[in-house]
Amino acid sequence: MIIHETSIVHPSSKIDDSVEIGPFCIVGENVEVKKDTKLLSHVVIKGPTSIGANNIFYQFSTIGDDTPDKKFKGEKTKLEIGDNNIFREGVTVHRGTVQDKGLTKIGSDNLLMAYSHVAHDCVVGNDNVFANNAGIAGHVNVGNNITIGALTTVHQFCKLGDFCFVGMNTSINMDIPAYLKVAADPARVIGLNTVGMTRNGIEKESISLIKKAYKLVYKKNLKINTAINEMKKLNHDSQNTYLNTFIASIEASERGILR
Repeated sequence: MIIHETSIVHPSSKIDDSVEIGPFCIVGENVEVKKDTKLLSHVVIKGPTSIGANNIFYQFSTIGDDTPDKKFKGEKTKLEIGDNNIFREGVTVHRGTVQDKGLTKIGSDNLLMAYSHVAHDCVVGNDNVFANNAGIAGHVNVGNNITIGALTTVHQFCKLGDFCFVGMNTSINMDIPAYLKVAADPARVIGLNTVGMTRNGIEKESISLIKKAYKLVYKKNLKINTAINEMKKLNHDSQNTYLNTFIASIEASERGILR
């Protein structure tokens, strides 16, 4: 284990021998850091926090701190982080609250660029990109393979479906179904993220099917329940996994989807 002489590591923490902790870092009580993770410099990690393998934390990132939510009274809530994530300069991630599940969770292979923010009780999946100054409020659910543009804000309790793309300086206050491309303030739907789907290996047949489903929801002026029924009919024979994901992301909405 490499720990710079200027850093402070609480004796209750569990740090793998392969971890590197650079200068002026603070690792607090009840923090677990697994193999090959690096804290480059000036990183603060508070617990209870569990961090997986091969993560990189750049300077001035603050991870696992108390939420500023006024309901928080110092309870021992948690933060869990997976593997192979990159937290760039000044990223902030807060632990959960007992008013939810007491847990903030970030998956694996995510890139959080400078000064992006993950608030209390959020769930972030895998392979996502948060551009500079992107911020998600409390209780937000971010799926997988999502790009959130710079200076974007997401209202509390919103859900962002898999493979969606959010343009820069976008203000989101409703749920975004999977595969959608949204932009502007307030957010509006501008089409499907076909580029992202193609880059992630979704075959043309599945993309074509999703386009048909998209038209049912966004071009036919159908009520949501009617559109869902029509999409299920469309998918009756093929049971396409990607179309099932699109349908499920709409059915799971509680705030209502952006249309």
